[in-house]
Amino acid sequence: MDKRAELQSTLRIEGVPTVRSMVAQKLREAIMSGRFKPGERLIERELCEMTGVSRPSIREALRALEADGLVATVPHRGPVVSTISLEEAKQLYAARAVLEGFAGRECARLRDPVVVRKIGDALTKLKAAFAESDLMMALEAKTEFYAALIGGCQNAFIERMLRPLHDRITLLRITSMSQPKRINKSLREVTAIWRAIQSGDPDLAEQCCVDHVKAAAVAALSMIERASASNEKLNE
Repeated sequence: MDKRAELQSTLRIEGVPTVRSMVAQKLREAIMSGRFKPGERLIERELCEMTGVSRPSIREALRALEADGLVATVPHRGPVVSTISLEEAKQLYAARAVLEGFAGRECARLRDPVVVRKIGDALTKLKAAFAESDLMMALEAKTEFYAALIGGCQNAFIERMLRPLHDRITLLRITSMSQPKRINKSLREVTAIWRAIQSGDPDLAEQCCVDHVKAAAVAALSMIERASASNEKLNE
């Protein structure tokens, strides 16, 4: 086999999804959708029964999710869905405000019609989800909205940094989006982002993105503080 044929064969083998990657994706989707809650134990035996794969594949998938910050290994408990501390949340939202503000600015500057349409479609889906009180559909719509926004800035480095942040923040979004006051305010904020991008106003788009992240941070941090206070009372 010549060098070119050998390389082609190698690439084809690497292109086939592994069992580990498929299991990791399924578990990621279950965590992102709220089927597995923050702090919930991920018992290998049960996951084997749910997925129909072997324990080694489950362990490899869990290690991959741990590297992404979605799973944590707790002594005497094993793997659990990650929780986010107050300080960690502050840092996450601070970083997100900077990066997402830039993404919004670039989306407005470029004003790619395809990106504008994708953001608008996600917004329409989000409005329908809120109207129907469909939390899972709302989470999907929010994911699509941010994917269009992040991809639309056409900066691979920003995308690589923002996607892991959004994975972690989704753990908080599941709870915050069930709060009626936050739902309505969030909808107004993302609508403002879309309109600024649609009108091609980079300064306004950046400011709308930053304002949205800051408002989301206030809601999330308040939620974490209430949960911490509640846990302290239970442990007294």
